[in-house]
Amino acid sequence: MIAGLTSGAVLLSTGAIAPANGSGFALIADKTEYMFEPGLNYLNTAALGPTPRSVLDKVLDAWNELELDPVRMAYGSGASHVATDRAREQVAALINCAADELLLTRSATDAMNTVALGMDLNRGDHVLTTDVEHEGGLNGWEYLKRRRGIEIDRVSIAPGDFDTKAIIGRFEKAIIDKTRVINVSHIVSSTGLRMPIVEIAGLAKSRGIVSVVDGAQAVGGIDVDVRKLGCDAYVGTGHKWLMGPKGTGFVYINKDKSSLIQPVQREDGVRFVVGSTGVGSLPLVVGLGAACEAMNKRGMASVEKRIIELRDRAYDGLTKISRIQVVSPPPGPLATALVSFKLPDSITGAAFLTLMHKKYNIVIKVIPKKQFNGNRISPHIFNSEKDIDAAVNAIRAELS
Repeated sequence: MIAGLTSGAVLLSTGAIAPANGSGFALIADKTEYMFEPGLNYLNTAALGPTPRSVLDKVLDAWNELELDPVRMAYGSGASHVATDRAREQVAALINCAADELLLTRSATDAMNTVALGMDLNRGDHVLTTDVEHEGGLNGWEYLKRRRGIEIDRVSIAPGDFDTKAIIGRFEKAIIDKTRVINVSHIVSSTGLRMPIVEIAGLAKSRGIVSVVDGAQAVGGIDVDVRKLGCDAYVGTGHKWLMGPKGTGFVYINKDKSSLIQPVQREDGVRFVVGSTGVGSLPLVVGLGAACEAMNKRGMASVEKRIIELRDRAYDGLTKISRIQVVSPPPGPLATALVSFKLPDSITGAAFLTLMHKKYNIVIKVIPKKQFNGNRISPHIFNSEKDIDAAVNAIRAELS
């Protein structure tokens, strides 16, 4: 046995070690499974995850099958349509809900819009959210504010605020008699803070308020069990941490709240291609199912452990650079794979992102200006300690 290689682990062609998850299935850390440009250090899964070749092959196979006899394959009992039913079941199994509680969409944003427009909200009704939501999670509510006159209230969460008890308290104080919905991210996209969803959903339930969770940064990165969370609706995407095809998403709607959330897409049933949805991209949905299957085989606990290890390594290195301020949670229960930092006022996040890409071939993310001037790193299982160290060293070199 090679020194330092634990039993069941796999030595990859890159020299990185893929730890086994206990079932004999090694976490994929070999970049040859992905199609990155040569030498690219991709640390931006929280924006868009890369689709592995194995998943893309399933998409292409499904597309080739569909084109053999498009109408017969795409509708009813056609093989392609049945395959999307299976994909819906695979997504449902990953987040622990019934398949008939799940609606497949194009993205988390599409899913959130589906929830918002599926509710009977009118002038005077209030939606309670935060001031750190991704715009994709807000557009549906903003649309209803403009078209129907609803009101949007916001709980403030400053960068570096990790006091979840205080955050819950602010939600409780912000609820009024006309609050109809609480909308909150499972993981804050700007800092990676893991929000206290169980407590917030419980608070909503105790007041007769619908709870909607934006899980775009959660599914595929941490274990998500919608039953344990207790929320009424949960939206997610296939093309971030799940590393599924771009253009896939989903929304869970608790069957007990189906009278309050009634998307037009479900008028003719919950299958992917029905009269109320029209024809969608069946091959992409098959790929989404394949991505969920791959994640289940890896083991969500093993995946989360690995990416948190990489994230904590980045956190440790970044906190030693004096000219930046890390605004993500320290290692512990509130941390996720996202780690963000504020930059000096002399350089913008957009300019620093460009510098990292052009000079070092490192891909990171710029934080929206409305949040703070900074950048974000988000590693996944295809990354290695070497990738993290290269990024930290590059940042240090430019800001020393």
